[in-house]
Amino acid sequence: MLEDRLLIIKKESCFFYEGDELKGIFFIYKGKVKVHKKWGEDKELIVRFAGEGDIVGHRGLGKQNIYPVSATTLEATSACFIDLNLFETSLKVNYDLMHKLLMFYAEELQDSEKNMRNLAHMPVKGRVAYSLLNLKAKFGVTKEGYINISLSRQDLASFAGTTYETTFRVLSELSNEGLISFEGKEIVILNDKNLAKVFD
Repeated sequence: MLEDRLLIIKKESCFFYEGDELKGIFFIYKGKVKVHKKWGEDKELIVRFAGEGDIVGHRGLGKQNIYPVSATTLEATSACFIDLNLFETSLKVNYDLMHKLLMFYAEELQDSEKNMRNLAHMPVKGRVAYSLLNLKAKFGVTKEGYINISLSRQDLASFAGTTYETTFRVLSELSNEGLISFEGKEIVILNDKNLAKVFD
């Protein structure tokens, strides 16, 4: 049984699954995590990415107390697990924590609404461009200029709401247009302003 403790989670490990009973909340100390849910029979949609200082598992809070998403590490990750009872007790007595969580939920709701709008109305090329800029804003860049998250083409496709094949084609188009450069999983945005024009 999980207790309040620091967990060291191996790369590509799913530490809670969609449909599992909510046991508690995870605060990411170090590492990167994808939060995803089933999309059809054999596909997944990446809802968001979490990194240092982020919270994961909170989407299960509510009447049912069931995780509506899964969480999988993209690299070796350390996270602090807080038991659900302790977390709820802390919220009742710590108004600053409650306020920060409320603001976090509000911001995440806005982001979710944007992503749903994008899936419904934005062309695929725009969704891929938007996703790349989102990842750069979230994780920054390495000293070499690459977006500071190493993603498979499939994960990028799942985040942009498209297929692997389409993602590969769009990345090649963006590269030919001089907007990005990539080598394996590493991607550099060469012109943020012009890349943003793809979905404006």
